Amino acid sequence: MTSLYGGLPRYLVLNGGRFLGPRWWHTTRFTRHLIADAAAINDEELEALLGYTWRSRLTAGRLIGVDRRERFRARIGDLLLASEVCYSGSACCFALARFGTHADAEILTAYLDRYLPRTDLHYDQPAALGARLGTHHADRFTEPDGLWDEWVKGVGRLGYPNHTPAEQRRWTDLHGEFANGWTRP
Repeated sequence: MTSLYGGLPRYLVLNGGRFLGPRWWHTTRFTRHLIADAAAINDEELEALLGYTWRSRLTAGRLIGVDRRERFRARIGDLLLASEVCYSGSACCFALARFGTHADAEILTAYLDRYLPRTDLHYDQPAALGARLGTHHADRFTEPDGLWDEWVKGVGRLGYPNHTPAEQRRWTDLHGEFANGWTRP
């Protein structure tokens, strides 16, 4: 398993999303390794990765999502709701979006219910909303002057970028298209 792509470790590539762009010349090699590793890693190793830092959790969440290991739903949901470390929540949202069941929608909804009212926190709200869009579960969050608009205004005052629901959906769709196009049948 090669761990560097253009001088970057896997977790940084996953966090930055550069593998989603066809112009990055490491995309093919990176995705082949990611798919092979998602198929090869066992559940005990994934569980161990979920117990460490944000880097290992981010990587584990992506591997779980790529391989659609739904048996990790509860663990991923617990980690997302706890939001103990930075960056890894987006991988949890990716995995839940890949599973795509009502149970996953409920976990993402619970996350948004808990963290959208917190206009002082910029965690994984954009990733969770992006994973929720396209379902009726997201409607109440995206109503004009609703929770999403209030959260965006609040974190905007803290200097974070403006996130539109359409941008979040596009980003989630890119991740899903990537995973659907490269995963094994």
